[in-house]
Amino acid sequence: MAVSKQVKPLFEGAAFDVYDRMCPARLVLEHVTSRWGVLALAALRERTYRFSELRRRMDGVSEKMLAQTLQTLERDGLVLRRAYPEVPPRVEYSLTEHGREAAELVTGLVSWVQLRMPEILQAHELRDGAA
Repeated sequence: MAVSKQVKPLFEGAAFDVYDRMCPARLVLEHVTSRWGVLALAALRERTYRFSELRRRMDGVSEKMLAQTLQTLERDGLVLRRAYPEVPPRVEYSLTEHGREAAELVTGLVSWVQLRMPEILQAHELRDGAA
């Protein structure tokens, strides 16, 4: 008879407070809400991308910045990097389950910003005109 060992998550029951400067959740929040983090998550919500395709989709991101962003999101468990043993090598990026949850949330913010841009630009004009 095999005995099943229950594995307890490392931080089960831990309380995290992003308002505390020492809280590790603050770093993850920064990763997810950075300019390139938001755009990477939103793009990967659309579909799986190869690196060069994702770079084209995220117009303006440097190769170095995209690589760093993807590595960080992969380390956070939000992005899955899958390398295929081919010549030339093929690498694809997709979202994990947690990544899909985060992407859904930030995509809502992206949609809201795009929808409200006329009012935001009008507020800019009013503010800049008053200055």
